[in-house]
Amino acid sequence: MKRLVYLCMFLVCGLAVGAPTFPGVTTAIQAALDAHDIAGAVTVVVTKDKILHLEASGLADLAAKKPMQPDTLFWIASMTKPVTAVAILLLQDEGKLDVAAPVANYLPEFAALKTPSGQPATITLSQLLTHTSGLGEAPDAAALQTHTLAELIPLFLAAPMQFEPGARWKFCQSGINTAARVVEVVSGMSFETFVQKRVLDPLALAHTTFRRTGESSARLVTAYAKNPATKELEAVPPRPDVGGLDRPAFGNMGLYSTGPDYARFCQMLLGGGVLDGKRFLSPASIALLTTIQTGDLPSGFFQSEATGKRGVNYGWGLGTCILKTPHDGVAAMLSPGTYGHGGGWGTQAWIDPVRAAAYVLMVQRSNFGNSDNTDLRRAFQQAAANALPK
Repeated sequence: MKRLVYLCMFLVCGLAVGAPTFPGVTTAIQAALDAHDIAGAVTVVVTKDKILHLEASGLADLAAKKPMQPDTLFWIASMTKPVTAVAILLLQDEGKLDVAAPVANYLPEFAALKTPSGQPATITLSQLLTHTSGLGEAPDAAALQTHTLAELIPLFLAAPMQFEPGARWKFCQSGINTAARVVEVVSGMSFETFVQKRVLDPLALAHTTFRRTGESSARLVTAYAKNPATKELEAVPPRPDVGGLDRPAFGNMGLYSTGPDYARFCQMLLGGGVLDGKRFLSPASIALLTTIQTGDLPSGFFQSEATGKRGVNYGWGLGTCILKTPHDGVAAMLSPGTYGHGGGWGTQAWIDPVRAAAYVLMVQRSNFGNSDNTDLRRAFQQAAANALPK
């Protein structure tokens, strides 16, 4: 693929950016372009108050030869989860809920839920956000018929509990969406409205949205899958269950965002809840996001034999994966305590508090497999880490 790198000479989130780039990152992304692993990418590296690297590379659409731009919109999938946790914690900061409290305090229908042993399931908000609730998942066919988060709750409650609350870690989409429903009940707003008014607008995340309609659809990147036979990229449509006007604003996977927008969200976290001199989250809430709440439970996406059985290397904060101990591969360049989340179509955002930097990778590949464990993520993070000031 012909090298296509478009440098950013514009204002991003109120900060004048003169196209700062790390040459090593440019090289790493170009290798993925040449291998036809991706069509394009947006990469961002920030400190709490400075953009160190911002680059748009390749194409947002191969057939149209549409250049990737810094404000190209990506489905960020599970990178929505930290935003949902922040929404919950904003309400806790206001004294309107307690993450240690039972979910039944806010959704009374949870009072009748039973664990696999037949005991009352006193699931807490914290367990919802750390994937330790054991809550059952909604059947896909039934979930596709819902239009609101409220309609999903009976489906979760009708599904058998998977395990006793707190007994283990298992990635749980229903838990995060239940937390989003709690936001609605406690705030009196739809989850979408609350996130817009209390997270996106205050942080000036102007391009982040739950909807791929109207103006946002024009900036939406084309997603690709790599054909295993031809090794070529083939376009795939957007997920039909996400982003339409008739779909819920999912707390687990609903957001679309840009590289600079999500990097700004990371800057707020890097700043200990402060951005542009304004406090957004309390220090106590930042601690819940960034420190392990799951004890010694093995967790995360590296627990199989193929990924090195690295479950003990990770723990979970509220809505975030936290690295306990670095390991070979994608975590080799990260410090203990690095936290963040990836998305199912290859997007990644990781915050290293020791190096005081965040790495944001925006791509759109639907068949990356374990998108947290790609060579692209490793190469990007390593190049970025190598370029950070010593």
